[in-house]
Amino acid sequence: MTEKKKILVTGGLGFIGSHTVVELQNEGFEVVIVDNLSNSSEEVLDGITRITGKTPCFEKMDLREKEKVQDFFARHRDISGVIHFAASKAVGESVEKPLLYYENNINTLVYLLQELSAREGACFIFSSSCTVYGQADELPITENAPVKKAESPYGNTKQIGEEIIADTCSVYPELKAISLRYFNPIGAHPSAEIGELPLGVPQNLVPFITQTAAGLRDQLSVFGGDYPTADGTGVRDYIHVVDLAKAHVVALQRLLQAENASNYEVFNVGTGTGSSVLEVIGSFERVSGEKLNYRIVDRRPGDVTAAYADTSRANTELGWEARSTLDEAIASAWKWEKKIRKI
Repeated sequence: MTEKKKILVTGGLGFIGSHTVVELQNEGFEVVIVDNLSNSSEEVLDGITRITGKTPCFEKMDLREKEKVQDFFARHRDISGVIHFAASKAVGESVEKPLLYYENNINTLVYLLQELSAREGACFIFSSSCTVYGQADELPITENAPVKKAESPYGNTKQIGEEIIADTCSVYPELKAISLRYFNPIGAHPSAEIGELPLGVPQNLVPFITQTAAGLRDQLSVFGGDYPTADGTGVRDYIHVVDLAKAHVVALQRLLQAENASNYEVFNVGTGTGSSVLEVIGSFERVSGEKLNYRIVDRRPGDVTAAYADTSRANTELGWEARSTLDEAIASAWKWEKKIRKI
C-alpha cells in the first residue's frame, strides 16, 4: 500500500477496537480514534503506543451528538474509511434500558452514514454479531442462515444496523460497506499491553474465568448443564481478538482496493469450531496450572444451545482465517489478567 490512508475507528479504545488500531498501524494506516470513554480508558492509548511505536490521534467525543459528528468530518475531510465499534453491548442491560441501546447503537450509526454518504468512495466496516442469527436451525452457521427475531434489544440493534447499512448502500452506490458478524472474541494482545477491561461484573465467560482465578470473583457460575451437547454445557465459537482485529484490516483493504463483489457484503468472523463452557474451563486449567472454582447452575434466559461459524466465505473471499488456538487465546487472556492484577 503506497498511500497512507486515514481511518476513523469509533470506540477505538475498547477491547476489539484497540486491537484493531494496533493492526491498522502495523499495516501503515493513519488512525484517528473517537471514543466517549464510557466503557474504556484513555490509558489504552499508552498500550497501543508501546506495541506499535506510534500514538494514534484521539478525540474524546460522544457520537450521539450529531453536530459534533458533523464538525469532526468537516475537520477530517481526508478520512478514507470508518471502522465502527462504538456501541453498547451488554444483553442484560439492553433488556433493562432499551431506549439507551436504541439511541446509542442506532442514532450514532445514522449520523456516521449521513456523513459518509456525502463522500465519494467512502468505506465502512460495521461491528455486527452472530446474535443476529438467534437459535440457528443448522450448524455451522452460514451467512445465508435466516436472521430471526432478536432475543434482546442489543441483538435487535445489530439487525436494524445491518438493515440501515443495506438500505443506505442501495441508494448510494459510491458507499462501500462490510458487516462483520463476530462470534465470541476472547484473549489479549500477546504483549499483554492491551486486553479486555470489563467494567463491573464481566458479561462474558473468559474474563469471568480469569477474574475468578485471580481472586476477584468467588466462583464461576456455568449456566446450564443439561443442554443437548456432548457435556451438557453451551457451545460457542471463541476467536482470538487479534485474529478478529486482522479480519477488520483485511475487510477494509478489500473495500479500499475495490475488490468487493457488491457495495454491501456480510461475513462471519469465527474459528469454525465450537467449544463448550467446560472445554474452555479445561483449557484455562491446562494453560494456567490453576484449578478453577466453578459450579453448574440453572440455564440463563435467552442463551442458545450452540453457535459456531461456517467461515468458508471469509476464508475464500477475504483470504482471512483465524490462526490462534483456544489454548493460545486463553493463555493470552490469563497473561493480561495477571499483569493488570500484578499477580
